[in-house]
Amino acid sequence: MFILESYTVAVLFCFITMLCWGSWANTQKLAEKSWRFELFYWDYVLGIFLLSLLFASTLGSMGEDGRSFRADFAQSDVASLRSAFIGGVVFNLANILLIAAISIAGMSVAFPVGIGIALIWGVLDNYLKVPAGNPVIIFTGVALIAVGIVVNAVAYKKSSGSAQKVSSKGLIISVIAGVLMAQFYGFVVSGMAHDFVHPEAGKLTPYTAIVVFAAGIFVSNILFNTVLMRMPVEGAPVSYEDYFKGNFKSHITGVLGGVIWCIGMSFSILASDKAGPAISYGLGQGAVLVAAVWGVFIWKEFKTAPKGVNTLLFVMFVCFFFGLGLLVYSKTA
Repeated sequence: MFILESYTVAVLFCFITMLCWGSWANTQKLAEKSWRFELFYWDYVLGIFLLSLLFASTLGSMGEDGRSFRADFAQSDVASLRSAFIGGVVFNLANILLIAAISIAGMSVAFPVGIGIALIWGVLDNYLKVPAGNPVIIFTGVALIAVGIVVNAVAYKKSSGSAQKVSSKGLIISVIAGVLMAQFYGFVVSGMAHDFVHPEAGKLTPYTAIVVFAAGIFVSNILFNTVLMRMPVEGAPVSYEDYFKGNFKSHITGVLGGVIWCIGMSFSILASDKAGPAISYGLGQGAVLVAAVWGVFIWKEFKTAPKGVNTLLFVMFVCFFFGLGLLVYSKTA
């Protein structure tokens, strides 16, 4: 199977993860305006699952290092398969709850709370499981990224001019989403071999882990998204019939969104071998910076922002730049 040979390439893969995780949501903007997120989400999940199978049957089955996908899946023990599958279920629930929190409490509350918790807790959890890199430098970098997220939230709130009271329900859902989002990566890593070239018996190689993880998302989505369709956090309920009324553009943009996200997840898992799970996950969550770049420079979300917002955006970018730089440097320090 294809694996990475150096830390430098692993860092490059982490930055690709950051680009993918920060960009996939643009596909939803490209879908028809009348196309509800609940309907978009079916195709998004399908895209994740299909790409995981494609990677497993190609990159995961070539070369002489490690085990091929079929051989690896056949020898995997129940505990490893269960761990990666649960990771998919946890991620899917966290993702849906975060979307619900954004609908209730707004982006300026839900995003920094949810992603902030996911980033800090996730890096800590993954570092404790697989220590790699200088912990002081890692968590200094994480702290800077967290400050950047909060500054971004303040800029968004000032720009929107929102003075309404924060929804306690939305805040609680944001916290739950963040805690769950922090856990999913650890579940996947726990089921994986520590050495990709000579993987331990019973453990999963990265491509098998991604397929099982994607299967967890796919299967759990039947329950989670069905509930969301019938009891949406915003708007009227939608049906399966509405999904099949969608045109080609609506469906293909959803699949593309899932493909982009899965490329990021796959590259992050591959990079975790040389970079360590904590650094790999932390750099990937720098996706907030990429999303901010899309919002500021492409979608012009802050075009009519009041005075002071541009300064906040500059501070945000500086915090992210140095925070991500420290994460990269931590492995060589």
